[in-house]
Amino acid sequence: MKNVLLRSAVLLLIFAFTFPLKAQSTVDLDTVKAQKFDTGKMWSFDYPPTEYFKKTYNFSPDESWFEHVRLSALRLPNCTSSFVSADGLIMTNHHCARGFLPRIQKDGEDLVKNGFFAQTLEEERKIPNYYADQLVLIQDVTDEIQKAASTGATADEKAKNKADKIKEITDKLSSQSGLIAQVVSLFNGAKYSLYGYKRYTDIRLVFAPDMQIAYFGGDFDNFTYPRYNLDCTFMRVYENDKPVNSTNFFKFTMDGIKLDEPIFTVGNPGSTQRLKTVAQLEYFRDITYKNAAYLFDTYYNALEQLKTVDPSRAAEFEKIRVQIGNSQKVITSIYKGLTDPYLMARKKDFQKKLQEAVWSNPELKEKYGSVWEDIEKTRTEMRKYGPKISAYSLNPMFSSKYFFIAKSLVEFAKELQKPEDQKAPEFKGAKLDSTINALYPDKVDKLMEDTKLVMQAEYIRMNLGDNNPIVQKMFGDKRGKDAANYALGNSVVGSKEAFVKLAKEGADAILNSNDPFIYFIKETQDQLPELMNRAKEIGNTEQVFDDMLGQAIYHVYGTSIPPDANFTLRISDGVLQSWNYNGTKAPVFTTFYGLYNRWYSFFKQYPWDLHERWQKPPTDFDLSTPFDFISTNDIVGGNSGSAIINEKAEVVGLAFDGNMDSIVGNFIYMPHNNRCVAVDARALVTAIDKVYKAERLANELKTGKMK
Repeated sequence: MKNVLLRSAVLLLIFAFTFPLKAQSTVDLDTVKAQKFDTGKMWSFDYPPTEYFKKTYNFSPDESWFEHVRLSALRLPNCTSSFVSADGLIMTNHHCARGFLPRIQKDGEDLVKNGFFAQTLEEERKIPNYYADQLVLIQDVTDEIQKAASTGATADEKAKNKADKIKEITDKLSSQSGLIAQVVSLFNGAKYSLYGYKRYTDIRLVFAPDMQIAYFGGDFDNFTYPRYNLDCTFMRVYENDKPVNSTNFFKFTMDGIKLDEPIFTVGNPGSTQRLKTVAQLEYFRDITYKNAAYLFDTYYNALEQLKTVDPSRAAEFEKIRVQIGNSQKVITSIYKGLTDPYLMARKKDFQKKLQEAVWSNPELKEKYGSVWEDIEKTRTEMRKYGPKISAYSLNPMFSSKYFFIAKSLVEFAKELQKPEDQKAPEFKGAKLDSTINALYPDKVDKLMEDTKLVMQAEYIRMNLGDNNPIVQKMFGDKRGKDAANYALGNSVVGSKEAFVKLAKEGADAILNSNDPFIYFIKETQDQLPELMNRAKEIGNTEQVFDDMLGQAIYHVYGTSIPPDANFTLRISDGVLQSWNYNGTKAPVFTTFYGLYNRWYSFFKQYPWDLHERWQKPPTDFDLSTPFDFISTNDIVGGNSGSAIINEKAEVVGLAFDGNMDSIVGNFIYMPHNNRCVAVDARALVTAIDKVYKAERLANELKTGKMK
């Protein structure tokens, strides 16, 4: 009986694990359909979705509501902010402010590690070379731009005429009003708007939490949920050395969010490609993101391995991992999404439906019927150049320094070939020896540079192919470490002595040497500008077709779908909603109890350690206070620091991240599992008040004004 039960259990387990995979593998991709919100919910303020809000939430905001929300929001360098008091107080994420904190700290301070709070208005600390932009003007300039873009005999001429018209329009607004002017393309060029921003340049720091609570869990928890992060920073906008009187601002509420209540994220999503053609997405998949994913993923994992190779440098390698960790997750996840047949099938169906709508209308067919074929031709043409550009380009982050050493030697040789009267003084006579010695770096980190070389060897091979002359010259048939050793073993770049010896032999000896790195530089760097120019020409041609595609989309769908994100102000709607993951269900809210559970569970070790102020919370600090939450709001990079508001335009949260499933939102929005992650307004006020004892700030958030 026991054996029968055991066999039954084993069969049940096999069935349980294999059936979902089998079911997924047998999906008929031809039957997959695009869904209503595949293009997302990042609505522009040019065309506010009033009817959609009314139909979905029975909420009918008027023009003044949208204007108030727009004027309350701000755009920061690469992030979003918003006014949250009548006295110029603004709110964003800690990770948006982290870069400037070391620049404004005083001797003996560590503002990243320990945080900051200005006890008085006078102590608020000015941030140099920083600004916040408020969108105060929106004007439709579609006709002017499209007319200019349609004139010209070639794609390059059309692109130039379009660019000239944009410059004319923006220069005129800037000179007449003093505003920062920007012409914004919406719906891939179907519509154009002139935006006028009022720029505030006197921004002062009011409060920043310590790094560990702002980025609790570090890179491991990034893009995951449940989360326990107080990812916030508060600053104040000044004019004429006084706090700005901000008529429009989002007041905080401590009432929280109901489960079915609509909430809105107001911010500047950076970039999406949801309206691109299948051919464009396939190019991103096969070249753009494939290459980027390889570099980030390989380097990220190599840094972890280096910790065991040289444990004394573990902290150094970890710091680099943290710096690239966010990009690594984003890029590799987008690439994974682009290689998902089901997701691509949904994109193909969206394109098919759009094509059918265009082709069924004689007027639209005449004007836009061939646009998909035209874009496919430009992408096919670009495939001839993209891989070469990738292989030939040198990037200090990923490329081994050995390539730059070889480049300096080739440039040195070319200088030597110039006529004597055209040579710079350092390339003549007695100064030549010192010039040669200065060419080679004082220090070469062999461990790091060899690691990068191994990575780059495979990257070059991946783009050029095994039989390419450059690949064969540099690496032969070797792979991995053997390829790197092969290249270095036949080169002078790994030894200063050998480098100097060859340099002293003169230009002919350098340029005619059998050195693989010198060969790479000679064969690629002169060709690279030409390849880049060709890519630009193809891009200009494709932009004309891309604009036509946008016009076709707009003719068919109008403003019922939002335009792709382009780091301009958008409003996204959503509700609190869980999703299933890892065989369980995500809680809508986390609490401070969860923070301490995670702290203890990981033995109080990095990156789940806590600053000493958090290790013994005050007795009147309610640990059941909602901390972070998830919602269906549609956000991407650039939305960091976005206020999440309710129908009354009150702050209920501060967006700081998405879950892993949100990353494919770069090209398709999947409402069933795409989640925005935010700090609850109640957590912000409670922590600032009880833990940081920043009563002045807490009171301003509660009342909307300074006392």
